[in-house]
Amino acid sequence: MAKIGEITTLPYLREVNAGSFLDGGELGELLLPTGERLDDEREFVKVFIYRDSEDRPIATQKTPSVLPGHFGVMTLLSSNNTGAFLDWGLTKDLLLPFSEQRNLPRIGQPVVAHVHLDEKSQRLVASQRLNRHFANEMPSYPEGTEVDILIFGKTELGYKAIVNGKYSGLLFANQVFEKLFYADQLKAYVQQVRHDWKIDLSLYPPGNAKIEDLESRLERELESRGGFWDLHDKSSAEKINLELGVSKKSFKRATGALFKKRKITFEKDGIRWIG
Repeated sequence: MAKIGEITTLPYLREVNAGSFLDGGELGELLLPTGERLDDEREFVKVFIYRDSEDRPIATQKTPSVLPGHFGVMTLLSSNNTGAFLDWGLTKDLLLPFSEQRNLPRIGQPVVAHVHLDEKSQRLVASQRLNRHFANEMPSYPEGTEVDILIFGKTELGYKAIVNGKYSGLLFANQVFEKLFYADQLKAYVQQVRHDWKIDLSLYPPGNAKIEDLESRLERELESRGGFWDLHDKSSAEKINLELGVSKKSFKRATGALFKKRKITFEKDGIRWIG
């Protein structure tokens, strides 16, 4: 059965001046507008179903940038007393109701939101009230699991993140040594899953994997600096932490490993790439 907010395959009915009609079952005949022309195989058509500007169910062969039931990043197009409107890749912009807004950015900037079907209005809407939409289950990630995260806020403790599109996570501020911004999407690693189902995160893998990752970062940095970096084992722990976001001990382990592999040499005032 065809439903608002779903990608489905519907039977083709007939062609009209405005486009093509498809059989939407209980939703009735759904228009696939002109401009989304069908190919020669018209018996069935794969479409996404939503509502047009006149609140009528309509079909499209386009796929929205954020599907219902998912979190994502969309651009803020406009805002009024009723709500804001987001670009999600379809002809009709997505409504972010005023009641669902939290710290709305400026026009043209990204918005992190959850897309869902409003049960009362049967309309697809967005929400910045993200905590309502996290999975209602305990995450089962072992320590060190690599995950995808989406930054959606910052507190005194650190950066709030959506983990693998399902869970709530936190990158502690005292463990982040690079600039992160709202709507950034990046990789992180699970430190622990807390009893409240939230996930403590790190930007660096644990144990030996962390050192191997640091080696790769040093190689890339040396290459971008022309082969030399004025950072060495005599540099202060504060400078190393500021430059790389790691402890001096980790830095020395990584440079030592690169030296043993004959990829760098130690000079009086820095390290040089020879790999």
